[in-house]
Amino acid sequence: MMEDSRLYLRPIEDQDIDGIYHSVQDEETRYMTGTRRTFTKKEIIDRYRKFREDSSRRDFAICLREGDRVIGDLAIVDIDQDNRKAGFRISLHAGAYQNKGYGTEAVKLAVRYTFKELELNRLELEVYSHNIRGIKAYEKAGFQKEGVCRQSLFWNGRYSDEILMAVLKDEYVG
Repeated sequence: MMEDSRLYLRPIEDQDIDGIYHSVQDEETRYMTGTRRTFTKKEIIDRYRKFREDSSRRDFAICLREGDRVIGDLAIVDIDQDNRKAGFRISLHAGAYQNKGYGTEAVKLAVRYTFKELELNRLELEVYSHNIRGIKAYEKAGFQKEGVCRQSLFWNGRYSDEILMAVLKDEYVG
């Protein structure tokens, strides 16, 4: 378990599935992640059961220490031990938890876990240009923009760029 003053990360448990299910039904969440389809609860349950057995990923519930509430989830994915790198994704489950610094804190905990526990050298992600809140959280956690896939998402009559960001172990301060 990784923790700081307000949050902690723990492995996802069966009782967390409801929050994840409701989050992936949310239209804004799908827009921010570029996810067009919705998922049934059974699909979510089946996926997370498979994820638990997948050594190339670590999935965590993001929990508030106060009240011991789950407010989101994150994953370190595509763990590549040979090249010492992995991918990253995060989702806060409700708007009530946004704009309070929780996303940034959770990302920082994931970065710490990646470099200290997994002993990797690189953590990378893709984020769409319309997700300003996410980009700011990633930058505050040490991620840097590395590249842009221009106009890679078309949603609601608008194009968005896909931005590649990463943080390296030697840039990590923590």
